[in-house]
Amino acid sequence: MFKTPRDVPFRCSCGTITGTLRGASPAIGNHTECFCKDCRAAEVYSGQPDTPSVKIFQTTPDRIVFDQGADQLAVFSFGETNLLRWHASCCGSVIGNTLRNPKIAFVGIRTTLLTDPDTIGPVTTKAFLQTANGKSQHKGMARFVWGVFTRMAAARVTGRWKDTPFFNTETLKPVRDVQVVPKAKRAEITAQLR
Repeated sequence: MFKTPRDVPFRCSCGTITGTLRGASPAIGNHTECFCKDCRAAEVYSGQPDTPSVKIFQTTPDRIVFDQGADQLAVFSFGETNLLRWHASCCGSVIGNTLRNPKIAFVGIRTTLLTDPDTIGPVTTKAFLQTANGKSQHKGMARFVWGVFTRMAAARVTGRWKDTPFFNTETLKPVRDVQVVPKAKRAEITAQLR
């Protein structure tokens, strides 16, 4: 069923950070459910409970606008080259993740923040599903990869990659200092995951 794009508000759990996902619809992103230990560890590191999976809507940063509380954004990473994981310093809500290079326009926003997650449609991609033999598999990856690359390319060609609340596009640096989580802390968190 086709869903008409519309702006959908989002907020952290305490309401200090609020914003809008502009033009939300299944056509502008991938609704992904990720079972990887890094996404789950990011929740725990931010002070949230461990869950079996994390639902993320992956789109381009120009779709994200912070209406208030952007000064409460904080960012960490599980390594010097890993994803940047944005969260609310006020309450620990995980906001989402970005790549380290803003010219590669990508953001994954946590769907639990959206006031109407139905607008983005059902989950279309499942990543790092554990199989009976202990290996992981992915479902819906062809659509995921195609969508990510076409959106990134379009943002690069049109210059929309510069419209991001997460980076200073003149310096190409994140708007907050990145806290790199020590390997020992990451290992401690990962070991505690269910």
